Amino acid sequence: MIDQTTVAYDAHDQTDAGHDAAPRWQHALPDGRVQCDLCPRGCRLADGQRGFCFVRSNHGGRIVCDTYGRSSGFAIDPVEKKPLNHFLPGSRVLSFGTAGCNSGCRFCQNWDISKARDWDRLGVEAPPDKIADVAGDYGVESVAFTYNDPIVFAEYAIDTARACRARGIHPIAVTAGYMSACARPEFYGAMDAANIDLKGFTEDFYRKVTGTHLQDVLDTIDYAVNEARTPSGDHVWVELTTLLIPGLNDDDAQLHAECAWIREHCGPDVPLHFSAFHPAWRMLDVPPTPPETLTRARRIAMGEGLRYVYTGNVHDIEGDTTLCPNPECRAALIRRDWYRILENRVRVDADGIGRCPDCNTPIAGLWQ
Repeated sequence: MIDQTTVAYDAHDQTDAGHDAAPRWQHALPDGRVQCDLCPRGCRLADGQRGFCFVRSNHGGRIVCDTYGRSSGFAIDPVEKKPLNHFLPGSRVLSFGTAGCNSGCRFCQNWDISKARDWDRLGVEAPPDKIADVAGDYGVESVAFTYNDPIVFAEYAIDTARACRARGIHPIAVTAGYMSACARPEFYGAMDAANIDLKGFTEDFYRKVTGTHLQDVLDTIDYAVNEARTPSGDHVWVELTTLLIPGLNDDDAQLHAECAWIREHCGPDVPLHFSAFHPAWRMLDVPPTPPETLTRARRIAMGEGLRYVYTGNVHDIEGDTTLCPNPECRAALIRRDWYRILENRVRVDADGIGRCPDCNTPIAGLWQ
């Protein structure tokens, strides 16, 4: 764990980076306001006003990211915690976030950060180059933009991602995917991997529980999986997560529909994580997810043809095991207990392709 004292940045000569960054994803309106085009909310802001996310505001006719260069904290995590099970398994990630969020999830697990209003006092100076330098000093393989949604600090995330790539460090986004089409290419083009939340599979759930809209998220997932490319031309690696909330998004019909959509639009090789809900913020009256619900959801997903399905936020070695997708093999390849790898049998060939050591079947992911 890196605390804010350990990561000490020299801020004496730092300018207000958020106000110096070139404006992106916005346009002026006839009435003098400026519309933010970063996410589907399209907040229309007069001078001095803040958007729904609270951290993007109109300063003299341009919308800027007020948290640019200021982080709410850092930690070194296993990549499995993001969760990413097929992206350099067992590697380490420097995780950080800022404040604010463009979703309104009633169950937010990081509400103290994402809903923070005193972001300036909570943040520490952390320019993109310094974050990349610290990641290099600690020898981590990746840097993850997480805790709150990196969509609201997209400029900061993109600039940090580029600084990390220049040092051979992978940038990772952990996001709810509520982003406008015009912002997706630059944002996802800066990432090597992403975990995107698919929080449910009905518009009613999205509107009432998250304050957002399902189709916008599905469009983002479709783009990230099928169109997003790194500068080298590689696909951005994408995994999906659904937090199962008892009585709200865990019924069989919704799970079948979600998994069928993933298979048809993303293909069977995109890993899907079903995570256990724990009461938080404005949903303290909802019980935790029973383990059997996660097991049922995993069984439904695999029955729909998804090859890599996992359970999360629980101790479930079987649900966290990567299996060979060859139906005639089904060997256990990576066994995990929560975020800890117990065994990794994936064989990486000379071309960097992961394979089952028993039948030579390729295993989707980035393995080295």
